[in-house]
Amino acid sequence: MSARRHPRAQRAQAGITLIEAMIALTIMGIVATMVWTAFSQTSRSKARVEEDLDRMHVIQMALERMARELSMAYVSTHRPASPALLTVHTAFIGHDHGGRDRVDFTSFSHQRLYRNAHESDQNELSYFVTRDPEDGRRQVLARREQNRIDDDPTRGGQVEIMVNDVTSFELEYLDPTSKQWVRSWDTTQGTGQVNRLPSQVRITLEVPHHRDRNRTLTYGTRASLPMVWALNHASYNP
Repeated sequence: MSARRHPRAQRAQAGITLIEAMIALTIMGIVATMVWTAFSQTSRSKARVEEDLDRMHVIQMALERMARELSMAYVSTHRPASPALLTVHTAFIGHDHGGRDRVDFTSFSHQRLYRNAHESDQNELSYFVTRDPEDGRRQVLARREQNRIDDDPTRGGQVEIMVNDVTSFELEYLDPTSKQWVRSWDTTQGTGQVNRLPSQVRITLEVPHHRDRNRTLTYGTRASLPMVWALNHASYNP
């Protein structure tokens, strides 16, 4: 004959089961909160890393493009007999503006994108710093290209933004004759560097840290220019 459980013992056992369930739910809630917090922090860290990598990629692509296009710079001594017939003027002009430098030059770097386009590989190019058209408090690094060389190598063509939000853009030029770095270059002036280009151009780009505006990041590269002397096989031999 089996003994019957006392009703109080049954109620005590039922009460313990309910408490255990409440404790289990509480633990599950804590664990879920911890997992969500860790996931949220990981997602934010991943987004920050991706943003940093995207920014660095844009800057590196801009530096590589400038170095590639500068390496194809050239000037020519070909001139028509009459100045009135001068419709093409090649040049390499670099101005030092104290962190807002500018360079205008002619090159063989134009890429034809359309079949039968009346274009050659020659173009006018400029790199310079200007105000952000959408936020006047910030500066951008811009690129100008005109796919036909005319009598003014510093104007015309299309302008595009290469890098947003820059602090400074500096250019230095290695004189192949003196082997000295200089801050300006001008093939159009008699007191400048007539009929010759720098053998190298040093590019330095400084940008603000996008999470700490009090910090800056500096990037740089060098471009080697093989066509140092002006082109004119008929009348000019350096």
